[in-house]
Amino acid sequence: MERVFNFSAGPSVLPIPVLEKVQKELVSYGKSGMSVMEMSHRSVEFEEIIKNCENLFRELLEIPSNYKVLFLQGGASTQFSMVPLNLLNKNKKAAFINTGTWSKKAISEAKKYGEIDIIASSEDKNYSYIPNLEDLNILEQYDYLHITTNNTIEGTKYTTYPKTNSPLVADFSSNILSEPIDVSKFGLIYAGAQKNIGPAGLTIVIIRDDLIGNADLLCPTMLNYKTHVESSSLYNTPPTFSIYVAKLVLEWIKEQGINSIYQKNLLKAQLLYDFIDQSDLFSSPVEIESRSLMNIPFTSPSDAINKQFLAEANSVGLVNLEGHRSVGGMRASIYNAMPIEGVEQLVQFMSRFEKKILEEIVR
Repeated sequence: MERVFNFSAGPSVLPIPVLEKVQKELVSYGKSGMSVMEMSHRSVEFEEIIKNCENLFRELLEIPSNYKVLFLQGGASTQFSMVPLNLLNKNKKAAFINTGTWSKKAISEAKKYGEIDIIASSEDKNYSYIPNLEDLNILEQYDYLHITTNNTIEGTKYTTYPKTNSPLVADFSSNILSEPIDVSKFGLIYAGAQKNIGPAGLTIVIIRDDLIGNADLLCPTMLNYKTHVESSSLYNTPPTFSIYVAKLVLEWIKEQGINSIYQKNLLKAQLLYDFIDQSDLFSSPVEIESRSLMNIPFTSPSDAINKQFLAEANSVGLVNLEGHRSVGGMRASIYNAMPIEGVEQLVQFMSRFEKKILEEIVR
C-alpha cells in the first residue's frame, strides 16, 4: 500500500529515512544480533544510544551545561503533577497562563499541590489568541510560571515569552524542535515525543540544575526529578525503543539543520494559511498573530460539509484531518516530518472541493 499524508496531531508522521533505518535495523541492531526492542537498558549498546540521543538534543537546542536532559515515561500529562511536586517548594504558589485545553489540565492538576493564580487567559474568545504578554504585571512571588507554548487543539502559539523573575516552565510538546529556542530563558521544558521527536511512550524534560532536589517529601520516587538525574534516566526500564527512534529523528534534523527545518515549517504553514484566508468556503478560528506553525484548525460553514470534506480527503490519502473532538471542524498538523508536497496536495484538494461545493450551492 502506498503511504498516505498523515496530518494526525499525534502520534504523528515520522520521517521516511528514519522509518527505513528502523526497518533495516529492526531484527538486528548493529552487531548485537538482537532488536533494540529486546535489548537490556543496561547494555553497552543501549547506553550508547541514550548517550548519543542526549548529546544530539544538547547540540540541536544548544542546551547550556547547567541543564539536565531526562528521558521519562508517562507522557506530558504526568508532568502536570511532576512539576508542582518538585517545584512548589518555597511559596507553595504558582502562576499559569491559560491558553487552551492542555493548560486547563495542567492547572487542574497543579491545584492539588498548592495555590494557583491564572494571571492571563484567552478563554474569553474560545482560546483563539495568545494573551498580550506586555500587559502582564507579575508582582507576586511564585515558585514558577507555567505556559503551553503551542496549543495543539486550538492552533495557537507563543511568538514571545513572558518575562518573570520566577522560573519559567513550558510545555513544548507540539512545537519542540520546530524552530530555534533559547533554552536559557526557561527553568524547565517538557515535551511528549509523539509529535516532532519520535513515537509515543517517551517524554523529554530539560531542567535547570537549581530546580533539582527540592521535591515535596511525599513526592513518589518515580516522580522526583532527582531520581532520574542521579540514575541518568535509567532508574527503571526506560522506553528504550522510543529513545532509539528519537535518536534517529534527531540525526535526521541535524542533517538538515534546525534553521532549515524552521524555514520549511514557515513555508508549509504559509501555503495553507494563504489558501484559507482567500477561501470562500473555509475559515480559520485563530487570530492571525497567534497562529501555530504546527497545528492549523479550519472549518466550513456546516458540519455536513465538514463531514463530506473529511470523507473525500481520506479517500485520496489525506488522512487524520479531523479536528479535536472538543472543537470539531478540521485540523492539519504539519510537524517537521510532513513534507511540503503533503501540504501542497492538501491545498490542491481543498481548492477542488471548494469549487465543487460552491457550484452545488449556486445550483
